[in-house]
Amino acid sequence: MLNLYEAPPLFLSISDKSNLYSSYMAFVKHGGLFIPTFDHYEMGQNVFLTLSLLLETTPFYIHGKVVWITPKQSESYRTCGIGIQFTEQEYTLKTKIEAYLATMQDFDYSTYTL
Repeated sequence: MLNLYEAPPLFLSISDKSNLYSSYMAFVKHGGLFIPTFDHYEMGQNVFLTLSLLLETTPFYIHGKVVWITPKQSESYRTCGIGIQFTEQEYTLKTKIEAYLATMQDFDYSTYTL
């Protein structure tokens, strides 16, 4: 398995709430995000993500772990990419995302994962 510094850094910009809803992985302990990518990652691999989120003026720098993979050759209609789990230290980001999504909890939009 690759360590944190061998994995290519990831960049994700989420500019609207519907994209945030589709990307957020609330079912993952400590929260997580799906990142569309064609690059190869392994389950459990440590990654580093720079996230630009909605109207936030400062990006978030996140250390995470790959907990979801939708491969390129997936037979489903799903976007290929990875889901990363936040560390417990990302509590502020998890809380901020959930506050943004609080008004959307009754919507039934499709997501990148489930």
